[in-house]
Parts: sequence; C-alpha cells; structure tokens
Amino acid sequence: GGTGFVGRALTQLLRSRGHQVTHVSRREGKDRISWEELSRSGLPLCDAVVNLAGENVLNPFRRWGDAFCKEVISSRVETTKTLAKAIAAAEQPPRAWVLVTGVGYYRPSPTAEYTEDSPGGDFDFFSRLVTSWEAAALIPGSPTRGVVVRSGVVLGRDGGAISQMLLPFRLGLGGPMGSGLQPFPWIHIQDLCGIVCHALEQESVRGVLNGVSPSSPGTSNGGFARALGAALGRPALLPLPAWAVRAVFGPERAGMLLEGQRVQPKRTLESGYQFIFPELPAALKDIVA
Repeated sequence: GGTGFVGRALTQLLRSRGHQVTHVSRREGKDRISWEELSRSGLPLCDAVVNLAGENVLNPFRRWGDAFCKEVISSRVETTKTLAKAIAAAEQPPRAWVLVTGVGYYRPSPTAEYTEDSPGGDFDFFSRLVTSWEAAALIPGSPTRGVVVRSGVVLGRDGGAISQMLLPFRLGLGGPMGSGLQPFPWIHIQDLCGIVCHALEQESVRGVLNGVSPSSPGTSNGGFARALGAALGRPALLPLPAWAVRAVFGPERAGMLLEGQRVQPKRTLESGYQFIFPELPAALKDIVA
C-alpha cells in the first residue's frame, strides 16, 4: 500500500527520518519489489514490514456486490497473509510488523466509548473483515513484534475523505450526513503516519493501538461538518439526507457514514505517542490552508 494516500505520506515521513523504504507493488521498479517476486524469493532483508494495502471501500463508482466484496476482502486479508507468511519464512525475520486496519471493528453506538481492549469484530461485514484481517497478521511463535493500528477516518490534503468533500463545502453546499449526531472518529494523516513510525521505532510498542485523535470521541459528524465549513469560511448547513447516502453507497456501506463509534486512543497515548493534531480545528486548518 506504499503508493496510496497514507502510504505516500508514511514513505515521506520514514525517509525524512533516515529510513530506507521499499514498496511491494504490482510491478517491480526503483525501490519496489513485486508481489510475485516476494512470493518467489521471499522477504528481502529488512527491519520492519508495514501493510497499508486495501481497496477503497467507499469508492462511489463501484457498486456493492459479490465481486467488489471479494476484492475488498482479498486486498486486505490475502496481502496480509502473504506478508505474514514471508515474515515467518525469513531467515532473518524483521523486528517489527505493523498492520493498519480500522475502527469498524467496534460496534457503532451514539454513547458507548471504546478502548483497544473493548470487544468487537463480530456484528457486520466490516467488523468481521477486521477480525479476519488482524487474524491473518498473527505469526505464532515469531520473534517479530506485531502491532495493529485501528485507524479512524483519515484527514489529509491529497486523498481520503476530505478530497471528496472539499468541492461541495467550498461551494457552501456542505453539511452533516443524516442526523449529524453520529460520532465521527477521525485522525490527521500526519498522526496516523506518526503512530506507525512510533510503532516501528519503539521496541516496547506491541499489540493494538487505536489510530484516532484524543478529541475524536467528542466529535460528531455534524460537528465535523461545522468545523470544516468554519475552516473554509463557508456555511455547512445543508444536510445530506440518509436516503441519499444509501442511494449512492448501498445500505452496507452507508452505515459506515451514517453511524459511528466513540473511540479513545488509550494505549496509543500510554505508549508515549504525542499527537501533532489532537484538536479538529487545527487539523482542518492545516489541511485546507
């Protein structure tokens, strides 16, 4: 997933910190190896492996159906299995193995608050997807330190959720989705990359970390819409009705937008990570400036 939205930003951060980065992609090239080569020759010598791969679930141009479902699953679970297998087979295994999944693991609720130790992963397509995705990363008896980062909605300049929202909001046509009361678990892209980098560099970090901002449990979808409108100097009063969201994305995916989870980055903060953008107004100002 090195060429995706988060992958590009993470590559930049790691290189700026003096690390060498190789992407695993469909084709070989400079600083790249192919999946085929990985399966054939095994994992090249490295200190760490990060998996960010995954077909965009909220692609409005793809109709939700069996074929798309299979792609969504295989782009996550199969890539993770392939990498885990390569790590397990390596003569000199890497020191760290980081997988980025999602807060879709936790059951949407207007009131419940979740930490990394909360139960979940067993109530709908996406939660079960996260369960199989994380299970695929487990390498029993391996000396490699495993970390899973469950990410919220990633906010950044050139991709992710905001890139699809900017035009309507700049035109003053933005607003909350559905009731707007649903929680909106978010993180600035610099912090998601920062958490992954922290997990790679700090030998003491292992297990699950929630990749959400510390103030995100208090952010609703309507609050996010108002804050984005304020950052752009535009009103954000036009709600997108729930039926329209369902019409565009289908009922399975609409739930991701019309419901949400209050998620706390408890273990992330305990591990010593310091957020660059803990508050939404500064995060948005940085992105739309």
